[in-house]
Amino acid sequence: MTVVPFPAKRQREAGSWCTVELNQLVASLTPNLECGEASGWEVDVTEAGDPQFYLLGPAPDHDCILCVSRLGSLYVLEDGGGQVMFEHDSLLVLAEAAKAALRTRKMRFIARVALIWCGLREACHEKFEAMLGESEELLVHWAPQLAGLA
Repeated sequence: MTVVPFPAKRQREAGSWCTVELNQLVASLTPNLECGEASGWEVDVTEAGDPQFYLLGPAPDHDCILCVSRLGSLYVLEDGGGQVMFEHDSLLVLAEAAKAALRTRKMRFIARVALIWCGLREACHEKFEAMLGESEELLVHWAPQLAGLA
């Protein structure tokens, strides 16, 4: 029987991203940086020493929009609130999921703005309609009496 030695798994340093991983993350999120949806990115580690990548929102708050963590060989995508959105062992698949998450985030924002706009428009329409109706009623009630004074 012949034993074929397999190469040992490449050990990654705890708490650091390799250049290839970091380049993949930055390349997938570059469109968001260029259009101003994000202001930059930062790298840090978890309490357990696992590396994390943060996509930061626009100034002045610079809130965290997305977070990518590497836990062993598993990559975890979280939103800015810390909710897990996606997990996978391939960084390329996770980067595509991050792009999709940012698109849906933009669409949710647009939907909220449209809903607020329609609500305000309807509320103003209701108020003006009521005021116009009351003014006609007042005119009908007071016009004959005002005509008698003239």
